[in-house]
Amino acid sequence: MKQPTSNAFNSLAVLIFFLVPTVMLISGYYLYPCSTSPAENPPIFIPLFLGLILLGAGFLIKKKVGSALKISGWALFSFFWALLPCFLYTSEGGDVFNAVVCIIGVYILIYMAYQEWLSIKKDEYVSCLNWIAGGTFIAGIIYFTIDSGLFPEIKKGLITVVASQSNSLLNILGIDSIREGSMILYNQTPITIIFACTAIQAMVLFVGMIGALGSVNIKRKLFAISITVIPMYFLNLVRNASVVFLVGGGITSFHIAHNVLSKAGALITLIALLFVTFKIVPELYDEILGIFDLTKRKGPIEYMFSKILGKKK
Repeated sequence: MKQPTSNAFNSLAVLIFFLVPTVMLISGYYLYPCSTSPAENPPIFIPLFLGLILLGAGFLIKKKVGSALKISGWALFSFFWALLPCFLYTSEGGDVFNAVVCIIGVYILIYMAYQEWLSIKKDEYVSCLNWIAGGTFIAGIIYFTIDSGLFPEIKKGLITVVASQSNSLLNILGIDSIREGSMILYNQTPITIIFACTAIQAMVLFVGMIGALGSVNIKRKLFAISITVIPMYFLNLVRNASVVFLVGGGITSFHIAHNVLSKAGALITLIALLFVTFKIVPELYDEILGIFDLTKRKGPIEYMFSKILGKKK
């Protein structure tokens, strides 16, 4: 296959692709205090919500203008995440995992913007690109509207309900635990239920992935969402109750119970529910495969990696 553009143009595109997220990350390190939670610094949500709105608008328009809107949306959304690696590192007590994932994510989001640019250049409409923009918009708007504290009563109410129901599950199973607000006590060992313990992240992820499927009617979407989100919610109560029992019962440490066992169980559950979703809406499987096939579009970035890996163009 012949290169559609000059080597100089390709080199410039590659340089911009790597330079933009790198500058974002360096700027984010100096602009945003490592010890400050996003909830304590409302201006940080400006690029987040503006980026999500642009992604949503681009998802609905589905033309060259839509691609241009999505490019801006991905850029702003990635800048939001470029502000957070240092905070994620310090908030996790020096654990580098989330910070590294965040850094890699900034480059991936810019790659999505690059793919939209490639769509304009090639005059193509790529279904999976529109799907992932729509899914990000739906999931992001729901999650961050709650997490940002715009409606604190919703966030607080959700935490309280999950804490109450997790404690009730323990009591039903004959475990003598008590709840004080968002904290569950078992054998004088306190376990605090926080926003992350509500499984809201996983639930809105599935809502976004399914809701953005343009070729699926509303009836199948609602069925797929209900068949995944409802079990996810109740299984999360089991997860919370298990952590309380394992730690309060002196069976294992909080680190093992929460960071190893419960996260492994949550991952297995998500994978199982994802396969269930594929059965109901196989279109989701096609869109996910489409994301992995984006590297076959043969733009400047793909040509660069083909050259590095010694593959034929």
